[in-house]
Amino acid sequence: MACGSPKGVAFPQDVIRKGHRSSRPLVSPAPPRQSGGMKYFLNRLKYRILWSWSGCRDAWINEHSFRTWVWANLASAGFALWLPLETGERALILALGMLVLAAELFNTAIERAVDYISQEQHPLAGQAKDAGSAGVFVTAVAVGVAWVVVLVGLV
Repeated sequence: MACGSPKGVAFPQDVIRKGHRSSRPLVSPAPPRQSGGMKYFLNRLKYRILWSWSGCRDAWINEHSFRTWVWANLASAGFALWLPLETGERALILALGMLVLAAELFNTAIERAVDYISQEQHPLAGQAKDAGSAGVFVTAVAVGVAWVVVLVGLV
């Protein structure tokens, strides 16, 4: 912990990743507030994009499930663009594919937070991880249902 941190309290800038390739802090310090509203907004937007990209990159590197869903989505998007679908059908397939990726990222966040808190086996930790996994499953089923409906409409 950094100097000045109360005992038992870790500020975001003091938290270091454990067990990862990088020892960078989990949270970068936010840029100081500037007087210009638009300049401040754009600066914050830049940091949000960088932090989000960092999360996606980390999931790609460390999570086999995320990579698998990315490849599945690329195949799904390829078929959605190749088949003679209506614009709304194509948009639904592409949006649901992105939703599966978002669910997988949420699941990864839950798993990492649970593992960070404790490596001990606990029923609530298992339930939290299972619920995150179920969220990914439900969104994947939604994509499958959408594909079935779209393909039946083509026949």
